[in-house]
Amino acid sequence: MKRLLTQLSGFLLIALLTAAVFDTTPAIGQDEAGPVDEYLELVESSGAEYAPAFDFFTVSMLWTVIAAALVFIMHLGFATLEAGLTQSKNTVNILFKNVWIISIGLITYALLGFNTHYPVDSWQIPGWLGINGPIGDLNADGGATWGYGGLSLAMTGYGDFIFQAMFAATAATIVSGAVAERIKLTSFMVYSTILVAFGYTIAGSWHWGGGWLSSLGGGDAAFYDFAGSTVVHGFGGAAALAAVLILGPRKGKYTSSGIKPIVGHSMPLATVGVFLLFFGWFGFNGGSVLSANPGPLGLVFTTTALAAAAGGISSILTSMIVLKKPDLSMALNGLLAGLVSITAGADSVSVWASVLMGAIGGVIVVFSIVFFDKIKIDDPVGAISVHGVCGIWGTVAVGIFGGANLVSQIIGVIGVYVFAFIFSYVVFLLIKMTMGVRVSEEEESGGLDIGEHGQEAYNIT
Repeated sequence: MKRLLTQLSGFLLIALLTAAVFDTTPAIGQDEAGPVDEYLELVESSGAEYAPAFDFFTVSMLWTVIAAALVFIMHLGFATLEAGLTQSKNTVNILFKNVWIISIGLITYALLGFNTHYPVDSWQIPGWLGINGPIGDLNADGGATWGYGGLSLAMTGYGDFIFQAMFAATAATIVSGAVAERIKLTSFMVYSTILVAFGYTIAGSWHWGGGWLSSLGGGDAAFYDFAGSTVVHGFGGAAALAAVLILGPRKGKYTSSGIKPIVGHSMPLATVGVFLLFFGWFGFNGGSVLSANPGPLGLVFTTTALAAAAGGISSILTSMIVLKKPDLSMALNGLLAGLVSITAGADSVSVWASVLMGAIGGVIVVFSIVFFDKIKIDDPVGAISVHGVCGIWGTVAVGIFGGANLVSQIIGVIGVYVFAFIFSYVVFLLIKMTMGVRVSEEEESGGLDIGEHGQEAYNIT
């Protein structure tokens, strides 16, 4: 046994000497160092001056694309809310329009929307109009590094594009709800394409693209709209009002004996839609921080949630007093009213100011919906009240609670709303004169699902 151990020791010594001479033993830790080296190369590739911020930049970019996905979910929320608050015979039509809106919205934003929204130095009329062409390689020229936007825009060029692209179709989605159950499909498809490609992006460029609104009043006195109470929601609400005025109310809604309610077919579907919108709004407002900066991000999430909750409570109480019953549709619109009300100032007001802003928005939306019904402006889902009227309140409220200049806020609201209304009115009127905008009475009575699509949403036997 002793002799065997001696022989084995000799063999082991020879093996170790051979490994030392010919370097046949793998270096311990070599495999572990590989990924580290690759990571260091990735950090260094961002540029020496940006390398220290690489981890924060990476987290911020990740949050940006998550926020973009949350905003995308909002389109499902709009579709289900709109479908639930309208008649079952129009459900396929509602869903089809929403499929069209997100699809054409993304394509047109890539073709001309993004560079029109952000003209940089390519204005045809400085500060007012800068229509430009399609996106190129947004990762080029440092577009994939911290140098693209720094702390205030901590994302890549493509991250910036996809987040803003998800916003773009929202304006047309707002209009879709207001004109539901009586608009011709092809006419809406043409109208929504023009509205998203040109109207929304031009108005947005005035504020976020460095246009006249961004310098209105100068410095701290400039117009302020954090995530779009006016330039997104208000624009959509004003555009919807113009379209509804031309289109007219649904058949049988207003009679000689008064207002005849046309009830939605699925309150569960509408409720799911509102909660999807509430969920997506955390990306809508939270993503507008434009980085993963912990302080502003936490504040924005909190003010967004509290304003929505306050809007829901105040609309419930208001509807119980005014309508003598706790109306679920008013409660749902109250949540949305609170969200629209806080969108302009989610990063600049205190948490208790956000509660007050949301609560006032919840009261406003109830009276606004009742008012539009009384003057025979038919809005099946309350989109004009939620987005248009509460968009005004939310923007002005930043001048009251958030330190913005009140005069600049009012001027900004007037400028965007007037432009949105006129742009929408002209486009819709031209479509009416050339294509027609309303389905026949027979189609409206039988439902747009059969008349426009030849299929039903619910095949129950």
